[in-house]
Amino acid sequence: MRLLLRQLELAFERSTSRPRVGCDFDLEFKARELLRELGAERLSREIRVEWNPRMKSAAGGADFRGRLISLNPWLMDHGGEEIDRTLRHELAHLLAQWRVGRRRIAPHGTEWREACRDLDIADEARCHNLPFTSKSFAARFVYVCSNCNEEFPRVRRIRRAIACLACCRKHNGGEFDPRFRLKLIR
Repeated sequence: MRLLLRQLELAFERSTSRPRVGCDFDLEFKARELLRELGAERLSREIRVEWNPRMKSAAGGADFRGRLISLNPWLMDHGGEEIDRTLRHELAHLLAQWRVGRRRIAPHGTEWREACRDLDIADEARCHNLPFTSKSFAARFVYVCSNCNEEFPRVRRIRRAIACLACCRKHNGGEFDPRFRLKLIR
């Protein structure tokens, strides 16, 4: 009997705290309610919300195909208001895509802004300003324009033909010109 009572206490303790990894049923319920209020009944049935510990610098992410909103667990350190705002921000991405029914829309375009207004975050910014740590990487590759000798440091190798924008604008009306193609120097 005592063991059973202790197991119930542990189960209750787990259910009252927010998970730092995996599904969050409270936020999922909230997201579903918001979508239902806006007439997106089918989307509301398919939506999932999870805490993703692999997120480092982004506050959240939305995957329309998977009907998934991922949130950074570090949001919990910034309070419920920030969690709610981020949830609504990512929900606006899914709602905007669901409404237009097209394959591609601008991530923070007019459709997204309209969805933000409907979700009561009309003044929402494109990016957050939370103090999440972000990694910076040293440039391993340096490219140079043979015309103006401007150097372009890059972390990753460039895999396609790319030219100096300043030279293309100055000498070719902004169109790509192979004369100004960047060359790898190190």
